[in-house]
Amino acid sequence: MKASRVDYVPYEKDDDPVAQAPHSLRAWLKQVDEVGELRVINGVDWEESIGRISEMLHHTDDSPAVLFDEIPGYKAGNRVLVNSLTARARLAVSLDLPADTGTFELMDAWERMVDEVEPQPMPEVDAGPILENVLEGDEIDLFKFPTPLWHPEDGGRYIGTGCAVATKDPDSDWVNFGTYRVMIHDEKRAGLYMSPSKHGMAHRNTYFERSEPMPVVVLAGLSPLQFVASALEIPHGVNEMEWVGGVVGSPVEMIRGRHTGLPIPAHAEIAIEGFLHPQNVELEGPFGEWTGYYASASRDEPVLDVAAIYHRNDPILLGCPPEKPPYEAQRFQQYLRSANLRRQLRGAGIPNVVAAWTHAAGGCRLFNVVAIEQAHAGHARQTLHAAASMSQAAYLGRIVIVVDEDIDVTDLDEVIWAVTTRMDPARDVDIIERMLTGALDPAIEPGKKVHNSRLLIDATRPWEWKDRFPPPIGPSPEIKRQTREDWGWILKG
Repeated sequence: MKASRVDYVPYEKDDDPVAQAPHSLRAWLKQVDEVGELRVINGVDWEESIGRISEMLHHTDDSPAVLFDEIPGYKAGNRVLVNSLTARARLAVSLDLPADTGTFELMDAWERMVDEVEPQPMPEVDAGPILENVLEGDEIDLFKFPTPLWHPEDGGRYIGTGCAVATKDPDSDWVNFGTYRVMIHDEKRAGLYMSPSKHGMAHRNTYFERSEPMPVVVLAGLSPLQFVASALEIPHGVNEMEWVGGVVGSPVEMIRGRHTGLPIPAHAEIAIEGFLHPQNVELEGPFGEWTGYYASASRDEPVLDVAAIYHRNDPILLGCPPEKPPYEAQRFQQYLRSANLRRQLRGAGIPNVVAAWTHAAGGCRLFNVVAIEQAHAGHARQTLHAAASMSQAAYLGRIVIVVDEDIDVTDLDEVIWAVTTRMDPARDVDIIERMLTGALDPAIEPGKKVHNSRLLIDATRPWEWKDRFPPPIGPSPEIKRQTREDWGWILKG
């Protein structure tokens, strides 16, 4: 359907100060609007068009964040935000960095954040915007929000895509926030799918082994930085919201869930509180996932029985629906997961790791490239096997390539050029079997998704005669980047 198109006007009713930007979606919107990165569209339907527009935005370079308002069938002010983090400038702003931060500078900053940030405890407060509306009992209605049908073949409307799911280790004080998909079953129940090997699943297994219900809070409207922290691998045992507080130097204030006692950020937009019970399951899915397929089909998954819904006036649902790669999450994850892989390899003692890149075309997990400055015989193979086993590349990994330091790992054309000119198949290819996969792996036969294999490609100059290898044409990656900084304006006309 055609929708009215309006210019974005700075908020009058959304009055969060910019000082709250790290923890408030509304203040973040003001920031990205100021740098020309936000559009508002009125009158778009949830049944089909929001999902279609989101797919278009995800697969268009430099597309803006889009806020949908006046959605037919819903009160004006009940909004949906999509495509919040596809552009590097918006990711940088979300990480409290300058909007013009470069690719490798952003990766360096992320690595410092993971290594050096001191988490700040979440102070408990008695009041906050999230308490403007608290729905319990007969008032609970998950259809109160204009949750889109993201893909036509989905099994239902997924309120949890750009979300953070809070769970607690039953044997300690550790609260984890992870991103998992949440499908609406009816007004008071939702399906919650958690991936194997994730922290939330570990918590769930412990509760269920004891035949105990697991308390859960789903944050379906939250700040982009809080979403980033939930969607990435933060060190084990760290509360992602406390880590966010450390990143920006300002703790995330929280209120206690009335039924679970779990922490809920006071400036969140939408929070859904409830319990998973071991024997209470219902068919969940299918859902189009980050591999670009309906690989997990439908299955019985635990049901979230909703005890309360909290939301701000005129709430904003944060949407990040998976699409064929690269989609929004992969466009921002490529920087952060790449930094994680580089950091893990260096931490494992692999020498001379120059760069790493988890290509968005492979969902930031399936296709990983590492550049090294060769230090000794066997260095390339050492790097390949180590990279395939790092936590960043272990889950659902498929291909690992190692290249020399003169290759720009972010440039897929250069990587393939290195493979086709420096790799000899009989000499430079390894396959390792029985590696970690999961239900979303489309290449493994249903019912057998326990292990997969990895293709390891050594695309470096052969160690024995690398000094006699033909010299390549063209500048180094550093000179290429400097040229684009100095002369990139020519490409823009």
